[in-house]
Amino acid sequence: MGHYPHMKLVAVTKCLCKSAATDSVDDYTRMGATTIYKYLKRFCHTICMTFGERYLREPTPEDVERLLAENAERGFPGMLGSVDCMQWPWKNCPVAWQGTYRGKDKHSSLVLEAVASYDLWFLHSFFGMPGSKNDLNVLAHSPLFDNMLKSVAPPRNYVINGHQYHMGYFLANDIYPKLTTIVQAFTQTLVIPEYVRFNKYVT
Repeated sequence: MGHYPHMKLVAVTKCLCKSAATDSVDDYTRMGATTIYKYLKRFCHTICMTFGERYLREPTPEDVERLLAENAERGFPGMLGSVDCMQWPWKNCPVAWQGTYRGKDKHSSLVLEAVASYDLWFLHSFFGMPGSKNDLNVLAHSPLFDNMLKSVAPPRNYVINGHQYHMGYFLANDIYPKLTTIVQAFTQTLVIPEYVRFNKYVT
């Protein structure tokens, strides 16, 4: 009761955003490590309860229909979102793990694979792979296509060039394999307006 809300938020933010230990901010927040840990758990629980129903879940059939309609208006019928990976620095990586988690920039990092829609809703996230892995290695371990392989994914029906398709696709860069569910940019150098526009959105 003696801690102001902004003090609690400062402590929680430092722990989450800066990877700070719970006892590293007690000099200016005047809180013990167990107290900060309690606030951290309460904050994360509140975020999950507040935003979980909308943001921390897989898309429903209604969400899929909305995404397909929005992307079709932008000229990409059947597209669910864009998939990519990024490196997150791991400042406090244990010394024993630094060799495994050392990425291409020679610093310890973790890889985040995410699929985002046009309005920045993350449909999929897969976090925690060692930074030494590239997009292909992460995709091999990712559950991105599990529902499609199990035939439990929501239906995705659309028509392109007179052909009926029942499986959505993701936009990706050229490191990803050529699959029916991953569409990459055109490699031709011809100046065709449709190709130029498509490559602009993919990259």
